[in-house]
Order: sequence, then structure tokens, then C-alpha cells
Amino acid sequence: LAIPTMEVFESFYRNPILREYLDPKQLQVTPWVLDPIGIHHPFVFDFEKKFFDKTYAHNIYNWMNKWWWLSIVYSIIYVGFIYYGRSLMEKRERFELRLPLILWNVALASFSIFGMIRCVPEMIYGIDKRGLQYTICDNSNIYGVTGFWITIFCISKVPELIDTLFIVLRKQKLIFLHWFHHATVLVYAWYSYHDWTASGRWFVFLNYSVHALMYSYYAFRAMKFQIPKWISVTVTTFQLSQMVVGCFVNYKAYVYK
Repeated sequence: LAIPTMEVFESFYRNPILREYLDPKQLQVTPWVLDPIGIHHPFVFDFEKKFFDKTYAHNIYNWMNKWWWLSIVYSIIYVGFIYYGRSLMEKRERFELRLPLILWNVALASFSIFGMIRCVPEMIYGIDKRGLQYTICDNSNIYGVTGFWITIFCISKVPELIDTLFIVLRKQKLIFLHWFHHATVLVYAWYSYHDWTASGRWFVFLNYSVHALMYSYYAFRAMKFQIPKWISVTVTTFQLSQMVVGCFVNYKAYVYK
């Protein structure tokens, strides 16, 4: 592995994902666009249209191919923070952080809802027009609208680690499954992108969908709403269903191979 130096940070800063998407002009919308995969979209943002250019998509891939291992570094730092943070908070008063927690969950819920909506057309097209095998074996979804949202999905696994910061600072119970999931999904997402894993479209779509529900639930709970028990059961059921579908997709990927 390359030794982390200023080259890493300079490369990250120069990454077109960051430099170009900070431009407000990227929020312009074009109605009724046919993307490279053959899907008609009612509207497309300019920042999504960049992934219509296969050269651009390959440049993003090359960056991830070179630096995907940083996800391992982030995960190690994350686990170290958990150990250090909990010991630091052991004799301190918990932080309430009510408003930041609400804003954080609303932001992630909104992001997940929009990501899910933008991935729906490609999933429907794949299953309806091309069949299940296409959705598991063909990685053409790295281009077009879905290509953008898959890329952002992988990158979002880094800021999602902030979930645990709230748990540590508020001195809530931190279960093994929570931090293990965050640490491993980050590495898996970046490595899969580095390998352009076709079946990843399923995991991206499912994760967006589950997080849309989950973070909405967390946001309302942080606002002190009285939430019926069946809703929390539904959230847990969706989380577990995601794992079951994931196992099925991996099995079919093995069979098709």
C-alpha cells in the first residue's frame, strides 16, 4: 500500500466529485432525458449528467481504484475513536445534542429518500426489460443517473460514521452490530466500487430504501414523537430483509458465474 501523504489529500481535493459538484450551476435540471443505459428520466440534474460521459465515469473509477484502501484506514480510525471516545466520556456528563441529532437524521433521511427515488428507474428497467441475471451480472449501471448515485452512496459511508459520534457523546448503549456494520460496509462499498461489482446495484438500492425509512424513524424519535411499536418493528424487519435479499443476490451471482 502507498504511504498516506499530502498526495492523498491533494488527490481527494482534486477529485472531480468534489471540485465540480460544489458549483451551484450543477443544480440545473434538464427534462426528459435518455441516459446511456437506455432509460428515460422525467428530469436529470447537471451533476448527474456528468456520468453520461463514460470517460468521466472512468476517471472516478480510477481515483477509487487507487485510493479504495483508504476505507480501511477510515474504519481503523473509527474503531479507535469508539474505544477512546467511550473511555473519555466515562466520567463526563452526557451531551444532549437534541437539535444536531434531529438535523443529522433529517439530512440522512432526505439523502436516502432521494437516492432511492433516483435508483428506482434503473432497477425497474433491469428487472422488467433485461431480467434478474442482468441486474446481478451487468455493471452498465455505473453510467448515467444511477452511476452518480452509486458513487455518492459509497462516499456517503464515510460521513455516516458520525452516527456513532452521537451515541458516544450522548452515552447511549453501543451494540456490536452497529459499529461492525458501519466499519465493514464502508470497506465493502469502496472495494466493490473499485471492482465495479454489478450486483452492487441491489445493495445500493436496498440500503437507500432501508435508510430512508430508518433515518426518518430516528428523526421523529429525536423530535420526541410518540411512535407506535409496530413502526419500530417494521424498521427492524426491513433491516433484516435487506440481509436476506443480499444473501439471495450473492447466491445468484455465484450460480450465474
